[in-house]
Amino acid sequence: MNTEKDFSPLTPSIVRALNDKLYEKRKVAALEIEKLVRELVAQNNTAQIKHVIQILSQEFALSQHPHSRKGGLIGLAACSIALGKDSGLYLKELVEPVLTCFNDADSRLRYYACEALYNIVKVARGSVLPHFNVLFDGLSKLAADPDPNVKSGSELLDRLLKDIVTESNKFDLVRFIPLLRERIYSNNQYARQFIISWVGTWGMTLAPVSLLSFSITNEIRKFTNKTDSNILCEVALGEFLKEIKKNPSSVKFAEMANILVIHCQASDDLIQLTAMCWMREFIQLAGRVMLPYSSGILTAVLPCLSYDDRKKSIKEVANVCNQSLMKLVTPEDDEMDETKQSLTQQPETDREESLSKQEGVSSGCLDASCNSSFINTSVFTPASSENIQVTLNLDGIVQVLDCHLYDSAIGMMTRIAVLKWLYHLYIKTPRKMFRHTDSLFPILLRTLSDESDEVILKDLEVLAEIASSPAGQMEGHGPYDGSDIRSGQSELHVPASVKGHVSSAGTKGMECSPSTPTMNSYFYKFMINLLKRFSSERKLLETRGAFIIRSECHLPSPCLTLPCFLREKSIKFKGVFKLKSSRNLFCCLYRSWCHNPVTTVSLCFLTQNYKHAYDLIQKFGDLEVTVDFLTEVDKLVQLIECPIFTYLRLQLLDVKNNPYLIKALYGLLMLLPQSSAFQLLSHRLQCVPNPELMQTADSTKSSLSFKKTAAPNIDYMELLQHFEKVQKKHLEVRHQRAGRGEHLDRRVLL
Repeated sequence: MNTEKDFSPLTPSIVRALNDKLYEKRKVAALEIEKLVRELVAQNNTAQIKHVIQILSQEFALSQHPHSRKGGLIGLAACSIALGKDSGLYLKELVEPVLTCFNDADSRLRYYACEALYNIVKVARGSVLPHFNVLFDGLSKLAADPDPNVKSGSELLDRLLKDIVTESNKFDLVRFIPLLRERIYSNNQYARQFIISWVGTWGMTLAPVSLLSFSITNEIRKFTNKTDSNILCEVALGEFLKEIKKNPSSVKFAEMANILVIHCQASDDLIQLTAMCWMREFIQLAGRVMLPYSSGILTAVLPCLSYDDRKKSIKEVANVCNQSLMKLVTPEDDEMDETKQSLTQQPETDREESLSKQEGVSSGCLDASCNSSFINTSVFTPASSENIQVTLNLDGIVQVLDCHLYDSAIGMMTRIAVLKWLYHLYIKTPRKMFRHTDSLFPILLRTLSDESDEVILKDLEVLAEIASSPAGQMEGHGPYDGSDIRSGQSELHVPASVKGHVSSAGTKGMECSPSTPTMNSYFYKFMINLLKRFSSERKLLETRGAFIIRSECHLPSPCLTLPCFLREKSIKFKGVFKLKSSRNLFCCLYRSWCHNPVTTVSLCFLTQNYKHAYDLIQKFGDLEVTVDFLTEVDKLVQLIECPIFTYLRLQLLDVKNNPYLIKALYGLLMLLPQSSAFQLLSHRLQCVPNPELMQTADSTKSSLSFKKTAAPNIDYMELLQHFEKVQKKHLEVRHQRAGRGEHLDRRVLL
């Protein structure tokens, strides 16, 4: 026992009572100590006060005897009560021995230590904040204590500390963050709940800590499957978001963007959904403040757009984020301000210095780029302070879009979203976007081979905007050399002969060059490279050629595609255009389509050049009749029954004025074997009234009537000769291939 030592100014009776096993006697001793310390305070005897605290600490609270330790704890609490507002001067000496007792093996002693610390903190109030880290460390241990009485006592102390923190504006959050990070990874569910409760306390009182609150609660989820922890996380995060919505002006959205982007890519569905919901709210609340972070946001959002129904909720929220972010891009982002230009041209060293200064101003917020406890790498470099003028990082956005479009494993909806973004950027920021066109052009051409029709349509929309944008003429780009490492092939240059091809043929109104008032040079680059892809990729032509050509007709000025097609010598088109009765258009199409005899006839039907159609069919007797040829005739018969040829079928009622139409159809009928197509066309011709009137086709009146419907000034004889010349070349090519032993189309003998 300690009774033989000199413990003055503590009296021997006080010492005996402190060492007693009965709580009542120790309590009487505490009252005597309180009275003694009050007298020392009145005398301003700080030396004796420190001596009393030292005795209670070293000789009692840290004693080997359990009853002495209990006496020391209650004595230290009595000293604090007696000191009152002056207890802050002695807090280190008062708190340290009590915290040591938190690790005692005796649960009763841990409870007394908790009770003593509660009394010390209650008196000191805000003075304990400089010692908050050590208090929190000890309290976090008691939160996971197995003894229910100790846990109950720690909860009272916990509530008291939370009240002190929330009512004070001197709390040093930055110093506390490392300790909080360490506690995140606890395996004890009560310790995790303790962390969540504290984070919730800050999230509802300190706006800048919402970043920390979000990150910590989500990190806790990674290490627990406990329902109660998840529920607490949900409640805490819900409260944080409510506070952010109430006071958006006090939230540093930009500084929190990095953390959100990282959690939006989490493997855990619940974490990802929560982060995506926060991202949605941030974009809507902060608006253009989030614009500099667009590349990082798109990196997280775009893959989610292709999720299946198992992640439907994430997909829906990601879609809202994507649409909201897209709306933030406006035409003003296309303006090159001198201020922005000088900022981008600022030397790298100066820029780093300015960023470091800005980060120093906002030191109260957690930065994901330097938070190695949560992540290994940052998705993008955080922007500077929000008072800097918002600038669109177009280079970063285009890089992200390009990567997602190039990745063939990415989902269809993501590819569509990427193409929508590109189209939107070409509409809103054409001048800046055209600086990226040369790098984007090969991947846009490659996307025409996509399996999805919707992706191809969006791709064609982007190409159409590129081709028709005035910005493409103003930027003065050099010839596109098709140099793209990933493309794996060189693209065609615009032939010089194409530039003046139509004008040399004397077709006024069709003169064009690689850059016109309605089209720029990229239009021709697109057409020439498309033709090359059709030539080199037969499968693309057969499976997607018709669809691409039909869709292309809806692009601006589709007739301008014709001179480019005239350069192609082996292309086989199966698509059908709905044409105007234009002489120039007909002649240009004819020279391209005549590589396929049946397609040429369909062109004549479309343009109501029925006599020439009949003349062409007469020439079919000189051609090689193959399986492919008969298949084309079969398709044409099927096409005649479609709505696009309604006018043709109605013209069959006017036998007198349309004799060559009927003769042409009978010519097709004679070419066909006894098949379903033969029966279909035969039944159609049986509906023609008064077939004997066909004999009046040479009458003067009929000829005059026919001339009224024919296009004027067309040299049909020259076109027919051109057709024969083209077909002769095809025959020569077949014979050459046969001589080399190459595969030929199967001959069909009638």
